[in-house]
Amino acid sequence: MSYDSLAVLVAFHMAEDLRYPLLRDEETRHFSAYGVLNPEYPPGHQGHGIPLPGVLFVTPDGVVQLKFAVPGYKQRPSMDSIFDALTAWLTDPAHRPGAS
Repeated sequence: MSYDSLAVLVAFHMAEDLRYPLLRDEETRHFSAYGVLNPEYPPGHQGHGIPLPGVLFVTPDGVVQLKFAVPGYKQRPSMDSIFDALTAWLTDPAHRPGAS
């Protein structure tokens, strides 16, 4: 998901010949609701709307089950940590939020 305009996303999608849709959040409603809006850039700042880098795992019912978002753009969640958490979530219900 990006805060870029539709024109920017369409151009990128075509240039990269992507086989999946890109999502946009120009008004940062989703980034804010998911708690991943970068707080370094307040409204009015040129960088406002930039989300924290990361990955959300959303189930078909629209519930965010796992969230990997970190401050700064130089550090990203490792794919191994994401894969391990997703594997645990899928195979062991005890790892799911709200599990007892």
